[in-house]
Amino acid sequence: QVQLVESGGGVVQPGGSLRLSCAASGSIFSIDAMGWYRQAPGKQRELVAGINSGGSTNYADSVKGRFTISRDNAKNTVYLKMNSLKPEDTAVYYCNADYVEGRPYRYLEIWGQGTLVTVSS
Repeated sequence: QVQLVESGGGVVQPGGSLRLSCAASGSIFSIDAMGWYRQAPGKQRELVAGINSGGSTNYADSVKGRFTISRDNAKNTVYLKMNSLKPEDTAVYYCNADYVEGRPYRYLEIWGQGTLVTVSS
């Protein structure tokens, strides 16, 4: 059974940093794109950052210059380094992956359970 396990969320002061991790495990043939989304209370889930298999990245305007997404293909893991955190960044952060499952081969999407990031003084 394929799953995404997230870690790294917590409480941090404004201006601080956090690093989120998301590791995929299971019957995975390959992983295409991976990304981080977030959802704050009363708001829709939004894309924070994405990275494809070739390493190309995309960021929401609100986090450009502050967040960095990266991946370790050998570990099937994606990271989100968050710097200069603001109270507006407070949200549940969800990991997402588009992948090919092996035997049988099929293209699927999976979401992590979410990890809470709270930026508060």
